[in-house]
Amino acid sequence: MTVKSFPVVDITAVPSNRRRGGDLRTLLSPGTVGSTSGFMGVAILAAGERVVEHYHPYSEEFLYVTDGSVTVDLDGVPHGLRAGQSVLVPIGVRHRVRNTGRDEARIVFHLGPLAPRPELGHVDTETLEESA
Repeated sequence: MTVKSFPVVDITAVPSNRRRGGDLRTLLSPGTVGSTSGFMGVAILAAGERVVEHYHPYSEEFLYVTDGSVTVDLDGVPHGLRAGQSVLVPIGVRHRVRNTGRDEARIVFHLGPLAPRPELGHVDTETLEESA
């Protein structure tokens, strides 16, 4: 019997992306594990940090808070989430995530399906400077 090997990705093995705010780490993706239906990662936000408003024209996004508390603005309407809670962001809905608590927040995110090309998958509607 042949034993198959599956890639395990450690959070320290992927680069931090801070262009949109916070510390975003895409763990499972076409580039890291060859996924074909979507990608998953972790957003780490210090108290007061945020991920700027954006939307996904091809993907829905699942957000699950593992630590801390955040406010997720969906088309301008704030939704408070704490550890153990989640929310679905439908395709095309503008959203931002703000750490409104006093402690670090960690959010697991998953997007799917993939956009036809990576550069089409994410549309920013504000910048870090505008959201400050």
